[in-house]
Amino acid sequence: MPKDQHNICHSKTFEKLYQMYAKDIRRFIFFKTQDIDKAEDILQETFVKLWDNCGRVEFDKVKSYLYTVASNMFLNLVKHEKVVHKHQQSIRHQHTNESPEFIMLEKEFMEKLQRTIDSLPEKQREVFLLNRIEKKTYKDIAAQLGISVKAVEKRMHSALLVLRADIGNI
Repeated sequence: MPKDQHNICHSKTFEKLYQMYAKDIRRFIFFKTQDIDKAEDILQETFVKLWDNCGRVEFDKVKSYLYTVASNMFLNLVKHEKVVHKHQQSIRHQHTNESPEFIMLEKEFMEKLQRTIDSLPEKQREVFLLNRIEKKTYKDIAAQLGISVKAVEKRMHSALLVLRADIGNI
């Protein structure tokens, strides 16, 4: 087999990978989003990320890489939508008895929480978001990621240590 056939940075190889995996990844993300436009956007961003990192991704790990990236992009989308929703709610509830100082402190806290979550190593962030945002059990997370429950526990523990150190008990 010619060397170019395993070089992801080679346009023909990249195109073949797209043809092989795009349909299944689109379906995978659509199942999660129930929105074909969002699924298509995430699919395109996933392949852009693969292209940007083509020299760092091993050919035999492309499928796993694509699903991980797509899943992480979906989780980031969910997280973003929750922040937007919370912001819209806070705007609607401006007439409450909460003082401007309280609202400002709450906003600063949410921003700090977001920065801290974003700063977590990818594997810890992924487990944290799957558990706290998608409400998946450690067993389900382990099955989805192909790791042991103990590994999930360790990643979650490490993520919580970082979060507690940065922002206190959550």
